[in-house]
Amino acid sequence: MFRFAPKESPRLKRLRSISLFKGLTLRELSILDLLLHERHYLAGEVIFDAGEEGQGIYLTLDGKVGIYHPEKSQSPLAELGADSFFGEMALLDDSPRMAQARALTDCTLAVMFRGEFLSLLETHALIASKLSLQLARHLGQRLRSVSLAGSVPGSTL
Repeated sequence: MFRFAPKESPRLKRLRSISLFKGLTLRELSILDLLLHERHYLAGEVIFDAGEEGQGIYLTLDGKVGIYHPEKSQSPLAELGADSFFGEMALLDDSPRMAQARALTDCTLAVMFRGEFLSLLETHALIASKLSLQLARHLGQRLRSVSLAGSVPGSTL
């Protein structure tokens, strides 16, 4: 029996450009794509609020998203464009969100919910391990940048 490689659709090309999916083959990316839910938000619309239970990771396919401190909601802490992701801690636990995410422009996002990520761990361990490694690298970079920004003396992060 012959196995045919999946064609690289425009959506798969977009997903391939997201650093979280670095190292995934086209077939693995196609499997992962089946777990993603596309959502559309209008400029100004709240994607999630600080204090809400985190349910999944968001991937920015198109548009711009602002991340806001709950007490300083006038200007964003970060602006994330296409090919970025946010809310990744929700894949790991059900802690409340620490910030608000709001669409700065009309945007298209893909969401992977925690339950689907946990299923991926059981059904496609190699894909999940590649994804987990990229997630760990991203969180490590974020920790180092926060440490440097706070100029913590003696930090070895």
